[in-house]
Amino acid sequence: MRRLSTVLAILGLAAFGLAAPAQAAPQGVGCGAEWHGRDGTVRAWQHYDCGGIELGSSTGNDASWADGVGFEVTRFAADWASSVMNSGFIGGRDVVAFYPEAGFGGTRAACLSPNELYADNLTDNYYPGTQLVVNDRIRSHAWTTADACAAGSWLS
Repeated sequence: MRRLSTVLAILGLAAFGLAAPAQAAPQGVGCGAEWHGRDGTVRAWQHYDCGGIELGSSTGNDASWADGVGFEVTRFAADWASSVMNSGFIGGRDVVAFYPEAGFGGTRAACLSPNELYADNLTDNYYPGTQLVVNDRIRSHAWTTADACAAGSWLS
């Protein structure tokens, strides 16, 4: 009889475990751990996979990552960014265009789709039509639409 009670208790606990709501899965490590949902923000980090210092974040455009205005810079972001995140709101101007020069200049932009979420290693991304690596070479950014981005300009 005691064995039957033990078995029934175990089965009851197991059934409760199946009925209880599952906990949310952890978001992972690196950029996955830094993802906090859609908050209308672009962010940049010093190291690959959203590691090291978060260099800054912004909900608007910034014509110069080096001047400490606009992009909420905690370090000199213009020559340090090795990973970036687009947690912008979906719809309208939801793509982030990154430029190698201040004032949204230098070449056509490298773009980050909101569907991509983040580019965790900018060393394998180039500004379109150039041999200029995006890593450690972002001087400005602007929110834009997908049709404003050139073919071959998408960060991954």
